[in-house]
Amino acid sequence: MYETKSTREKFRLFIFIMMPILITQFGLFGMNLVDTMMSGRAGASELAGVAIGSSIWLPVSTGIMGIMMALPPILSQHIGAKEEDVVSMKVIQGAYLAVALSLVILAAGAFTLNPIIGLMELEPQVAQVAKHYLIGLSFGILPLFIQQALRGFIDSLGHTRVTMVITLLALPVNVVLNYVLIFGHFGFPELGGIGAGYASAVTYWFILFITIYFVAKVTPFREYRIFRTSYRVLPGIWKEILFIGLPIGCTIFFETSIFAAVTLLMSEFSTAVIAAHQAALNFASLLYMLPLSIAFALTIVVGHEVGAGRYSHARSYAKLGMLTALAMGVAASIIIYATRGPVIFLYTTDSTVAEWMNVFLIYAIFFQLSDAIATPIQGILRGHKDVNIPFLYAFIAFWIIGLPLGIVLARFSALGPFGYWVGLIAALAVIASTLAVRLRNIQNKKEKLHPERV
Repeated sequence: MYETKSTREKFRLFIFIMMPILITQFGLFGMNLVDTMMSGRAGASELAGVAIGSSIWLPVSTGIMGIMMALPPILSQHIGAKEEDVVSMKVIQGAYLAVALSLVILAAGAFTLNPIIGLMELEPQVAQVAKHYLIGLSFGILPLFIQQALRGFIDSLGHTRVTMVITLLALPVNVVLNYVLIFGHFGFPELGGIGAGYASAVTYWFILFITIYFVAKVTPFREYRIFRTSYRVLPGIWKEILFIGLPIGCTIFFETSIFAAVTLLMSEFSTAVIAAHQAALNFASLLYMLPLSIAFALTIVVGHEVGAGRYSHARSYAKLGMLTALAMGVAASIIIYATRGPVIFLYTTDSTVAEWMNVFLIYAIFFQLSDAIATPIQGILRGHKDVNIPFLYAFIAFWIIGLPLGIVLARFSALGPFGYWVGLIAALAVIASTLAVRLRNIQNKKEKLHPERV
């Protein structure tokens, strides 16, 4: 990161940081995409089972990774303020915290997995796939969360291309493992959708080892000597990370868990509906990587400028990021509408699933513009370390407004399963509008407190 003078320089630096993040997010999501697509090819029950398993796992994993997202703004502000001496120590404390959170999740899963699966009225084959998909995936929880802490360090230095390279190296590994374990090639057993869980776990270990190599051996990361000092656990640093990370994690949890809750509520409908819903949501989530990547980049650049006291520069980056996100949101809407047919074929050859999925994809178009506003603003606010109020907004929008509305429409209107999607769309619209007001208030406050820096 470096100080920029003109809007053109800012846009160039922003794109330079954002594009590798975008490719990284597409790559990471591509693993889930491969799981879903290949499982769909193995059968509707396999796809539905992976859908249920993913819906249980997604809010948990993204919530924990949201906690780790506290590291980029924390480290970015230290780097922007030239306080390099504390960076190494906080990275290691983040890794320690990741280990602790992993153990908590594994322990909780051991006691709750069977009851959760049992509460759903699933066909036996679907329940079997969902349960054992999650068991396989659990072997990759520890490396996944540790790697997120190390990724926060890499990204906070502005070297987002390194994360991109790591992800691109892992993607073909994941594809091959899915092919081998789902369909039973090269002497391995045919595990169906269950194999996708084990494939993801092995891939997460691969990603961690590659990340450790870069941090330990490659400039400029090795100059921080991350692994050369033995730090004891420092509860004060954990508290700092959790103070920022817990609201971020909870915000993401509330957003992703409502999608998971909808998928679980879909269990009242047929296996074809569950499969179509998950496939359509999977593709829409792929396009969500556009605003999400912009949000990650905005957290980095805004965090640097806030740390350096350049508040006018932070506002300029915010404007650039929002305009870029809106343009991409429109493009994503067009992509969904124009490619529905080929996309459906990639997920399923079942005609019933295809019919349902076609309609779900039309509803998915309405997600795009709300996401293009809400998600980047969350990234900007994180750069300011403003995380508590957005957390409250997310809870109200998704759980007080969106989910109840979806349940009413799904059960007491002609919309049926599509009613849940209308509730989701309403929730996204609410959080987009409230966060926009919040950002304006934060920027006005900065202007009053630091007029000489505006």
